[in-house]
Amino acid sequence: MITIVQATGRKRRIKVTPLRILIAAALAVAIIGGGTFWLLKSWTPSRGRYPVQGITVSAETGAVNWTAVRLGGADFAYIVASSGRDERDATFAANLEGARAAGLKHGAIHRYSLCASATDQSTTFISTVPRQDMMLPPVVALAFSPLCPARPSRDKLLAELNIFLNQIEAHSGKPAILRETREIEAAYELSSGINRTLWLEEDFFKPGYATRPWVIWTASTWKRVPGIKGAVEWDVVKP
Repeated sequence: MITIVQATGRKRRIKVTPLRILIAAALAVAIIGGGTFWLLKSWTPSRGRYPVQGITVSAETGAVNWTAVRLGGADFAYIVASSGRDERDATFAANLEGARAAGLKHGAIHRYSLCASATDQSTTFISTVPRQDMMLPPVVALAFSPLCPARPSRDKLLAELNIFLNQIEAHSGKPAILRETREIEAAYELSSGINRTLWLEEDFFKPGYATRPWVIWTASTWKRVPGIKGAVEWDVVKP
């Protein structure tokens, strides 16, 4: 039994029941869970170790207040420009201009499809992304998608990727960056087949799934920043 002494000096007994225990436990879990969620959405790697940090955005991100993003600590933004054979991100031009006007370094991403030819994809990227000396190197991002069941051989994929990279690099005037998921690397070992700067992904823990060191790391997909309503990818650059 638990007793509480009231102001009148009388004692009131509170009966401990399984229901009250369950409610107390649920409240404790909620408090702990709320604290954990706050940590997840606010965490970033140390600025001492990674002084340059930024975000990745696309139409899926929604509206972006770029001035608020800049004041919130982002140094750069990579913006999805195109995907697959002929898909152009509807917000690319606005996001590109917004990032530039806010003073963020900015670059473009193409989401590569295993179901489309390299030349078709590079044509879409080149016709979407302007050639500007101020822009960061272009990025080709590879991930498996349920919308594309194709699984070409490693030799076929490497050959097509090299065509794609050569074409977009001729347009941008800069060597491209290769961004790949753990699943793509496990299937194709692109890090040992394509000699480009690597960008890897792993929430909260430094990734180690490539055969050589990475330069950019997507450290969190939970991050909340001023100027964006939902979670956003938070990226860091190795010095």
